Amino acid sequence: MSHASAQSEKVKQVILYTDGACEPNPGPGGYGVILITGNTRRELSGGFRLTTNNRMEIYAAIFGLEGLKEPCLVTLHSDSQYLVSAINQGWVRRWKENNWWRNKREKATNPDLWKRLLALCEFHQVQFEWVRGHSGNPENERCDQLSYQALKKPGLPADEGYEQRPAVGEGKITQAGQPCRKCSTPVIKKRPHSTQKPDQSFYYEYYLYCPNCHAIYLVEEAKKPINIQRLF
Repeated sequence: MSHASAQSEKVKQVILYTDGACEPNPGPGGYGVILITGNTRRELSGGFRLTTNNRMEIYAAIFGLEGLKEPCLVTLHSDSQYLVSAINQGWVRRWKENNWWRNKREKATNPDLWKRLLALCEFHQVQFEWVRGHSGNPENERCDQLSYQALKKPGLPADEGYEQRPAVGEGKITQAGQPCRKCSTPVIKKRPHSTQKPDQSFYYEYYLYCPNCHAIYLVEEAKKPINIQRLF
């Protein structure tokens, strides 16, 4: 056996299930974590007096990983497409490279939490796996229960990263990867299939679509004029 293989076998393997909740959104929020190592299983939870659903999804992952005091091989299960896609598709690293801007007009949201999560992903070897929420997965269902129980507790602390954030507008949905305004799922780019109507003066080259709740966002930059030639 090689030295590298021997070292790899010594690394602890951990399974994490995480979930976050907020009611209303924004409002009191909670997070739930289940940590499984061998035959050991731990449940962790907590909450904040004012936060967002997306922040609790990220924070649940942070809290679970911060509970591991040595580098581990981690498989992290979450039902948040916002969290899993942002990491697996490389969006977060691109936002970091762009000094936490999504594009020339919009800043990335929750950079304080993304910085912490990226640092933990450097310390541990983490694989993010998406699990469908409310589909009968017992660990996911339990994390959901833990997060809702936590947000209902009295005397919750402040989520300072949210309450002390700079006052900025919501901004518009302008590119793939941004969270849907209705359900926070990252939107994707799609091209319309319909043909142009008679006397139509413009069309949309593409639109943004939420694969979860099916919301549609029209993008001004995708609006193209149609040159109509009429014979008199």
